[in-house]
Amino acid sequence: MRKIADELGFCGDKRWFAVYTTCRHEKRVAQHLQQRDIDYFLPIYRTQHRWKDGSKVMLDLPLFPGYVFVRINASKRVGVLEVPGVVSLIGSGSRPAELPDFEVEALRAGLDPTKAEPHPLVMVGQRVRIRSGALAGVEGIVVRKKSGFRLVLTLSLLMQSIAIEVDGDDVEFVEASASQMEPTRYQDHYTQKSKPIAVNNAVQI
Repeated sequence: MRKIADELGFCGDKRWFAVYTTCRHEKRVAQHLQQRDIDYFLPIYRTQHRWKDGSKVMLDLPLFPGYVFVRINASKRVGVLEVPGVVSLIGSGSRPAELPDFEVEALRAGLDPTKAEPHPLVMVGQRVRIRSGALAGVEGIVVRKKSGFRLVLTLSLLMQSIAIEVDGDDVEFVEASASQMEPTRYQDHYTQKSKPIAVNNAVQI
């Protein structure tokens, strides 16, 4: 029984998982997680918003709308599912899917809210690897803009991409394999709460 539990990830070290939240509840979920001493990460980006009266304000918004990352032992997942605003843990089949520790930790260490923004999902293009800095080793796809280069990073589990500013001297080209060009699709949510969730309140993946 212990061997089976270990294989399922119910024992051992903590791992990163993606939490699917109700629409526009990412920050509230993060607050509840903090109150319950659950390790979490809510990536944000900073953008200027214009109100109807013409005034402008800088807002910190979720970089991955509808998602918060938690670092837990899989056996403690029930405590996360009990948090108000949490819909499910993302996974495939009968278990939650672990996020690569390297990707999440790199984002935590090197993400600059003023130099990142959500980006349409990118599946094809020239693949590069960051050579230096906190994000060294992270791979993504370069897109050109008038202001220079931007590196598009894709989290395959969430099927979402973000764009960050990069210097051309800080990247090196790599050969993309077929598996890198087509991220795996995880279509199942894991262990949804019994309380029905209104369709118009859920973020579509």
